[in-house]
This record gives sequence, structure tokens and C-alpha cells, in this order.
Amino acid sequence: MKEIKGKEKNIRMMMDKTKFSIDYYQREYKWQKKHLQELIEDLTGKYLESYQDTDERTDIENYDNYFLGSIIICEKNGARYIIDGQQRLTTLTLLLIFLKNKLMNDNQKVKLSSLIFSDVYGIETFNINVEERKECMNFIFNNDAFDTSNMTESVQNILARYDEIEQLIPEEINDQSLLYFSDWLLQNVYFVEITAYTDEDAYSIFEAMNDRGLSLNPLDMLKGFLLANITEGEKRNKAVDIWKDWSKRLRELGKEENTDAFKAWLRSQYAQTIRERKRNAVPRDFDRIGTEFHRWLKDNTDLLNLSDSTCYYDFIKINMQFYLKQYLRIKKASMEPASGLMPIYYNAKMNFTMQFPLLLAPLITDDSEEIIKKKLLAVAIFLDIIIARRIWNFRSITYSTIQYSMFNIIKDIRGKSLQDLVQILVNKLNEEPISFADNDRLYLHQQNRHNIHHLLSRITDFIETSSGMKSRYADYIEKGKDGYEIEHIWANHPERHINEFPHSSDFAEYRNRIGGLLLLPKSFNASYNDLTYAKKLPYYFSQNLLVKSLHTDCYSHNPGFIRFYNENNLSFRPYKLFNKNEQDERQILYMKIAEIIWSPDSIKKIL
Repeated sequence: MKEIKGKEKNIRMMMDKTKFSIDYYQREYKWQKKHLQELIEDLTGKYLESYQDTDERTDIENYDNYFLGSIIICEKNGARYIIDGQQRLTTLTLLLIFLKNKLMNDNQKVKLSSLIFSDVYGIETFNINVEERKECMNFIFNNDAFDTSNMTESVQNILARYDEIEQLIPEEINDQSLLYFSDWLLQNVYFVEITAYTDEDAYSIFEAMNDRGLSLNPLDMLKGFLLANITEGEKRNKAVDIWKDWSKRLRELGKEENTDAFKAWLRSQYAQTIRERKRNAVPRDFDRIGTEFHRWLKDNTDLLNLSDSTCYYDFIKINMQFYLKQYLRIKKASMEPASGLMPIYYNAKMNFTMQFPLLLAPLITDDSEEIIKKKLLAVAIFLDIIIARRIWNFRSITYSTIQYSMFNIIKDIRGKSLQDLVQILVNKLNEEPISFADNDRLYLHQQNRHNIHHLLSRITDFIETSSGMKSRYADYIEKGKDGYEIEHIWANHPERHINEFPHSSDFAEYRNRIGGLLLLPKSFNASYNDLTYAKKLPYYFSQNLLVKSLHTDCYSHNPGFIRFYNENNLSFRPYKLFNKNEQDERQILYMKIAEIIWSPDSIKKIL
């Protein structure tokens, strides 16, 4: 090898006046939400261990540091190429942009901007310089909307991960704390930057770091520990076969499903405590299972009743097989609509990752197949209702916001009978302080577009299935080139409504209310959304039933639909004109439909 340099650098030093390049063969940015979530949880968790709201900004110097691993750089041809670390560096760049866009402190915004891109001879270049990403990064940097249709995998992932950052930042980090967090991130979070000067040397370092004893992951270590405690050779061989079989089944759904399955199982059945968000708080059961479940299990063998060889064997043969089988069932139901378990699919489409341990929590190995399905359905419906109520009332459903309440529910329903489970879930819904009637002004804004799209998909699908048509929720929830978009019944022309809305801001707020929104195929929306209501109405009749219900002909020769709205006492009617009063009527109609779809009675019916 030629010269190799290793240097400790914090994020400010790493990004300051630095431009990284990426070779064409490894340009895709592939991180998914769970990778982003793990990174943000690690960073914010470490920061909150030190932060107190009485601290001065200068106190941040004494906060604990955080090590984010090593990155490998190859300097050649006057450029710095990332060999290992582009996923983390790209994600950190998105986090810096988010902080820049959120902070009110102008000096800090300037400081962050200088780390995100550099300006040399009037040419602005982002710190990770990839031409195909430039347009998307510019839109994100300027906090503008960006359409990723027909864009590369990297661009689509970049925009998706950026949109998810706000959901994942804990509620405790806001206002002053957000400024302090940005200081801590730049000064107290470190890498080791390893620099080589030839591709051969850089890749030799990369291979050495990944092949020499560092490839043993927590699941491998857990497997070794459990099998080592089975002393009978025949039982150990049987346990090995069981482990291999389930590893193969889960890997077929994704390379990280094995790890995710174990985390969900152990959290659902055994986590007793969770870390408090305060200075010097330490990770507890729930947190440790998420980051080091192999060590947590070794420390809690008494809790898991692992006392001798037979117990270890039964743990694999009975417990592990049972819960991994149910995890596999849940995972498949979250990926594709499954008969009798549709709410699992709904929750997955809302990126509600905590549903896995919640769904597993009430299950016990003695449950019959019928009871298992009913328990899964009860919990999934409960979560579906919680999600819908919260987004209808502008409440967050982010992981950091609801983690504690969901953890407490896991403990409350753990191992419960079906009768007790249903009663607990219904009681919790009846005790919840929010309902659909609490907000008669739900409207679309920049941050809740996905949530509104979900509500409209569910409402549209419910009307159609209740009228005897087949479910098309999976079609409605899809976006992009061939998917569906939110349609405003009113085009964005306030001058057409000047009599009712003298001020354009009042018109804009009313125009975005959910009662004035529909779902239409993107191709239709692009062609007709600027027309007046009267001109769009004939075209509406060819669309889904919620859209079609605006047209007079929808009420002729449509017995299934008429029976549906009469039985549910819903005030559907056609509109030749659609002004403020009509908008108000539809707003109330949508709210009443929501109360029917997401009624706690749907859980009671499972019994």
C-alpha cells in the first residue's frame, strides 16, 4: 500500500469546504425509512441524555460525544471519492438541510448552508456532487415541492427520506433545543476519515474492515449463545435446522427481516421498561432490544425462563418458531392486501412501523389459528382507528411522538385473551380525548399530503365496497406516474369565488378542506384540474364513486350505492353548482363517513 491517513473529524470539519464525488458504479442512495429512523434515534437519544432546558448554548461543549463510525475516501485526479460511507453522508446532508430550513437563527442557517454546498467562482456545488441529484437537492434546499415521477431510485429515496425526517425528530427537540441540537451535531458527532490515494488501497481497506472478524452481526451472536446452551447433540442439531429454515423464509422477504423479526418478537413479549427522555437516562429494555438484542437477552435469561438446556431448546423450537411464523404472516399482510387482515396493510401504508410488536403482543403459543387471526385483526383495527383520529385532528403519528404510549399498550395487552383484548382496546378508544367531530376544518397542507391521500383512499374504497364493488384501496393509495393524485374540486382561481371569499387567503384555506378534495388518476387530474366545476362535472361521472356522487346520473340505476347511503343515513346528493355551502355539506359528509369507518364497534364485532 501507498500512503494511508486516518483522522478523527466532527461533522463540521468533515463537511466544511469539502466536495465529495461518487463513482458511477455505486451512485444509488438506497437507505430506507428504518435506516433513517435508527440513525435519528441514535443521534437524538445521545443528545437528549445531556440536554436540559436550563442549559446555556455554551454548555453544549460539555455534552457527550457520539462516534458515527469510519468512512473511506480515495483522493485521485484532484477529487475526493467516497468508497464507503455515502449512505450516511447523504443522510446527514439531508438532516443538515432540514435543520437549515427549520431554524429561525439566521447565523446558524448560514453556517449550515456553508456545510451543505460551496460556492466557488459563483458556481454552487453540493458537498456530495452527483449531477443527477442536483435538481432534487436544490428543491429540498429551498424547501420547494418536487415531483419524483420518472426519476432515479436515488432521487426518489432522497426525497422520501427528507420528508420523513420531521416525523422522526422527537417532540422534545424544538425551538431552542433544535438550535442546540444543530450545534451538538456539528461539533460533537465524529467520524474517523480514512484516506487512501489509489482505488486498490481504498478497496483493500474496505475489504479488511468488513471481512476480518467484523461481519458477525447481533443475530449471529445470539444464535451462537442460544445453541451453545443446548447440551444434547441431537436437540442442538434440530435447533440448528429450525434456525436455518426460518432464516431462509424471512430472508426471502428482505435481508434485514431476520433482525427486524427478533426485535419485534422480543419487544412484544418481554420489554418491561423504556428509556426516559432526560439527562443521564440510560437505555432500557425496549431500547436495548432495538440496538443490542443479543446482549439484552444474555442479561435477561431469568426473565425468559432460560435456566437449562431444555429451556433453551424449547425457546427455539416453540417460542421462536411460533412468533417468527406470526411475524411472517404480519409482514406479508403488510406488503399485500390479505383477506381478513386488511387493516395491517392500511397501517403499513401509513409507515406505522410499531404495529409489529403491538400485533404480536397478545399472542400466546397455545392460541388456535382462529384466535390468532382475531387478535391480529383487533389490534390492527385499533391502530387504524388511532392513526385516523390523530391525523384528522392534526396530531402526529411519528415514531418519536407515540413510542411511549404504544409501549404501554404493548404491556397492557400482552398475552391477553381475545375477550380481554377487545375490552381493553375498546376502552382505550372510548377514553381517548380526540374524535372526528372535534375538527370540522380538516384541510390539506404541505406536510400532511400523504395523510390526506390515505384518508381519501379509505373513504373512497369504503363507499365502493359498501355499495357492492370490489376493493380498490391498493390502487387509490399508489401515487406516481400511473397512480392517483388529490384533486381540488375548485381550481386555484380565487377570482372565480370573489363573492364568497373577498380575501384570497380565505379562499385558499377553504379550497384545501377535505370536503372539497377527491382522488383522480394523475392523467385526468393534469388535464382537467384547471377547469371550472361545471366543465369538470361531466368528466367526473366516469371516475370512482366518491367523485361520481357529485353527478346527477350517479343516483339512477345504482341500487347498491343508494342502499348504502340510506342505511347509514348519509346525506349524499348531486350538485349542479359547488360553492361554499356545498363545500360545507361535503365536509360534514366526509366526517360522518370517517366516524363509520373508524368506529370502535368494528372491534366489538370480532367477538
